[in-house]
Amino acid sequence: MGLFKKNPFGHILFLKKWLIRIMGAMTHRRFKGFNKLQIEGSEIIKELPDTNVLFVSNHQTYFADVVAMFHVFNASLSGRVDTIKNIGYLWNPKLNIYFVAAKETMKSGLLPKILAYAGSVSIERTWRAKGEEVNRQVKMSDVSNITKALDDGWVITFPQGTTKPWKPIRRGTAHIIKKNKPIVVPIVIDGFRRSFDKKGIRIKKRGILQSMEIKKPLDIDYENESVQEIVEKLEYAIEQHPSFLKVIPEKEIEKEEELNEERRWRY
Repeated sequence: MGLFKKNPFGHILFLKKWLIRIMGAMTHRRFKGFNKLQIEGSEIIKELPDTNVLFVSNHQTYFADVVAMFHVFNASLSGRVDTIKNIGYLWNPKLNIYFVAAKETMKSGLLPKILAYAGSVSIERTWRAKGEEVNRQVKMSDVSNITKALDDGWVITFPQGTTKPWKPIRRGTAHIIKKNKPIVVPIVIDGFRRSFDKKGIRIKKRGILQSMEIKKPLDIDYENESVQEIVEKLEYAIEQHPSFLKVIPEKEIEKEEELNEERRWRY
């Protein structure tokens, strides 16, 4: 790899490698130390092609979710199954992993800007800006950038577009799937909301069992399935379909949210 070789977004790969190494070393104990990350299904990662893979997941914090996935993906690629033991896997990380994030979030401080360089595909949200509800058109440059990232490697996206549970899937994700025909790998996470603050930076409580389940790629008929059918398939896959509320009483979810808010100020 040339010293100044760049990815399609103009980021110098040598610098990106060192950012991932340093940030990975700094965050490792957040998932194997202060808290314990229980992983299931990571053997799937090593079987995936090098490009055009879309990971879809529920969302619990701005940054910790993505950082954990960087750890798990690279550990799996180096031969570790369902474990991030021994951070030697960070020495030669996969450099073409990207994640979709709100441009507003990734410009909100030094750390987000560093994380953005490590792999963010920053987009303008069409439904929310500066804490207020908006309704604006999708920028075609944002769609093109996601396509560019898929052409170059793997992309992580949180199709609900929010860290709040049980919110509807954004239809834009289904349009991207129909357009690019990627391999779609669902991920279900839990425990991150209890471990960290909303941004996923400050440790809120230690000793939390976090979990990450990597499921088999979805069987999608790109040509014949409608956007709504794909949306519903994604909702079931990341366990955010409204029917799950019949299994988990809404009062229990509200109680959990209240507890999380209380912990926000206690820890």
